[in-house]
Amino acid sequence: MNTLTTLYRHPALINKAVSKVIGVFTIILLLSLGAYIRIPLPFTPIPITLQTFFVLLGGAMLGRKYAPIATCGYLFLGGLGLPIFQGYGGGILHILGPTGGYLIGFIAASFVIGALIDFKRNKPSFGWTVFSMALGQALIYAFGIWWLAVSLKLNLVNAIYLGLIPFLPGAAFKLITASLIYTKFSSK
Repeated sequence: MNTLTTLYRHPALINKAVSKVIGVFTIILLLSLGAYIRIPLPFTPIPITLQTFFVLLGGAMLGRKYAPIATCGYLFLGGLGLPIFQGYGGGILHILGPTGGYLIGFIAASFVIGALIDFKRNKPSFGWTVFSMALGQALIYAFGIWWLAVSLKLNLVNAIYLGLIPFLPGAAFKLITASLIYTKFSSK
C-alpha cells in the first residue's frame, strides 16, 4: 500500500470528513426548517425567518470551505422544487422572486463568515465572531435589498424600508445569539 492510500484511510481523516458531511447536511436541514419558522409582515413580501440565524451559525461552524457547500446545497434542492423555501416554496421561480437576493446572499455570507472565523480558528473571540457574523449579515441584506429593488422595481429607499428596517431588531438578536452559541461551543 502506498503512503497516499494509507493517509486517506487514516481514522482521524475519515472522522473529520464524516463530521464535515454531517455538518453540511445538518445546516441544509436547519435552513429548510428555519424557512418554515416564519412571521409574515403585512407591508412587505419578505417574512421574518430563522434562516439567517442558521446561515450565521453554519458559516462559523463549517468554515469557508463547507458552509458555502451547505448553502449552495440548500439552494440547489429548493431550486429543484423541494418545498424548503419560506412559504413552503420551491423551484427556480422562487429564487427569482422577491426573496431571491437574500437566498443568494446566504452563499456569500456563509463564505465570508467562514473565512473570517477560519482566520482566527484557534481563538475565535466573541467580538471577532460578532464582527464576522455582522459582516455576513450585511451581505445577506445587501444582496436582498438589491434584488428586492430590481424584482419589484423599487427605488433604494423603498427597498431598504421593506427589506431591512423591519428586520434590524431580529437581526441583532439572531447575531448575538448565534455568536454566543458559537463561542460557547467552539471553545471546548
